[in-house]
Amino acid sequence: MNLEEFIMSNEKSIRMGFFFGVLVMMALWEIAAPRRKLTVSKTLRWINNLGLVFLNSFILRLLFPAAAIGVAVTASQQGWGLFNVYELPLYVTVIVSVVIMDFVIYVQHVMVHAIPILWRLHRVHHADPNFDVTTGARFHTLEIVLSMLIKFATILLLGPPVVAVILFEIILNITAMFNHGNIGLPPALDRVLRWIVVTPDMHRVHHSVEDDEANSNFGFSLTWWDRLFGTYRNQPRGGHKEMTIGIHNYRDTKDISWITGMLLLPFRGKISEYAINRRQWSGANEVITDEK
Repeated sequence: MNLEEFIMSNEKSIRMGFFFGVLVMMALWEIAAPRRKLTVSKTLRWINNLGLVFLNSFILRLLFPAAAIGVAVTASQQGWGLFNVYELPLYVTVIVSVVIMDFVIYVQHVMVHAIPILWRLHRVHHADPNFDVTTGARFHTLEIVLSMLIKFATILLLGPPVVAVILFEIILNITAMFNHGNIGLPPALDRVLRWIVVTPDMHRVHHSVEDDEANSNFGFSLTWWDRLFGTYRNQPRGGHKEMTIGIHNYRDTKDISWITGMLLLPFRGKISEYAINRRQWSGANEVITDEK
C-alpha cells in the first residue's frame, strides 16, 4: 500500500487525529503562554463554541453523508473537472489543487464580509469577544452549509485528486486552529512564517472591532492572496494586547457566547449597508514593533 492509498483508506481517522491532536496542543500552549487575557470565562466559551462545532458536524453528516471526499470520488469516477480532463503528474495536480482550493476559501471569506446577508451569518464568527483556538471553528450552521456547497462546486469544476481534497481538509483544519490561537510567536519567526502561512498575530488583526482592520487579512492558510490583492495588514494600530476583539454593538454574553444566542445572532437587527474598507485610515499598514 502506497502513501496515497493509505491516506484515502484512513482519511477519517487521520483527519480526526489531526483535529484533536492540534486542538489539545494549542489548548495547552494557550494555558502555558497566553497572548492576551480572556474577558469571558474559558469554560463558558469552550462549551458553547465546541458545542456549535459538534452541532454543525451532526447537521453536515445528515445533509451530506459523503462530504467533500465523496464528491471528489464521484468526480474522479465520472471524469468531471479540469484535472480529470487534462492529465498531469499526480504531485502537480495535488499541489495546484490545494493552492486553488485555498484561493477559493479566500474569495469566499471576502464575499461573506462584502455581502450584507452573508455578513449576518459570518458575524457569529467575529462576535466572539475573545480569540483562541475554538474561535477557528465557531461558525453559524448556515454558513457551514454554504461553505460546503461552495467546496462541492469547486471540486466538481476542478476535479482534484481525492488525496488532494483530504490534504486540503487537514491543512485547513490545522491552520485555522493555529492562526486563531491565543499565542505569540517570536517576532523574527512570525515575520518569516507569514510570508507563507497565516500566523496568529496576522489573523488576530482580522478580528478587531475596527472596520478597516476586520476587513483585512482574509487568508486562512496561505498569506499570498492578501498580499496579492491588497488586503494584507501588518499589525493592529493599538497593538495586540490592547486591541478590542469582536463586533462593536454585540457585547452581551448571552447573545455572543451562548450557543442559542449564536444561532439566533444572524436574525437580529436590520440589514444595513456593509462595504469593505468603507473607512480609510492613515498609516493603516504601519509596522508596530513593540506590541502593547
